[in-house]
Amino acid sequence: MSAPVLSPAQAWELMKSGNDHFIAGTPMHPRQDVERRAEIAIAQTPQAALFGCADSRLSAEIIFDCGLGDLFVVRNAGQVMSSSVIGSLEYAVATLGVALIIVLSHDDCGAVRVAIEQDHEDAPPLPPHIHSMIESIEPAVTRVRLAEGKKRGQELDASVIGREHLRDTVSSLLAGSELISVAVAEGKLALVGANYTLDEGRVTPDVIIGSVESD
Repeated sequence: MSAPVLSPAQAWELMKSGNDHFIAGTPMHPRQDVERRAEIAIAQTPQAALFGCADSRLSAEIIFDCGLGDLFVVRNAGQVMSSSVIGSLEYAVATLGVALIIVLSHDDCGAVRVAIEQDHEDAPPLPPHIHSMIESIEPAVTRVRLAEGKKRGQELDASVIGREHLRDTVSSLLAGSELISVAVAEGKLALVGANYTLDEGRVTPDVIIGSVESD
């Protein structure tokens, strides 16, 4: 049985409702049984795609109270944009037909902390692959430091930098994918950049591209 085609607004309402259940401690744990497993064995029709940080405290299906086949999830440390991430999200839009992409950051992000530490003049060099990842977060660090009139090495607010990096990630996705940009312009797709608070479990939108308002 195929899932109904959702609008961006309908998909966002489902995600918000699931997060509300998780915050309240009343998750429904839907579509996680043997029947669901058999139902989706031949095809997937996820209600949304999510690109988020690989942090172990940020399990997408749990915090949105979703089940098997509900979310198409892409993750890496610090939700750093790359060609493989863009390609995966384009697949979710073009082939799987998702109408919503959530880009999810979180507070107390280790990758953001490392980027802040690397802004110190005496910071030790990082292993090459970690360095290439952190490079994508460094512009947010520099922008916040300059806006606050601080020198390299002075204390910076990681939550402010995390929000800046989240916005950069959303912008990079739109700039890097004509397919996704066109889908948004045509009203077929919406992007929501949001932040997750670890202690409360709440997902709070920070930037919305496209319409997620109910008709």
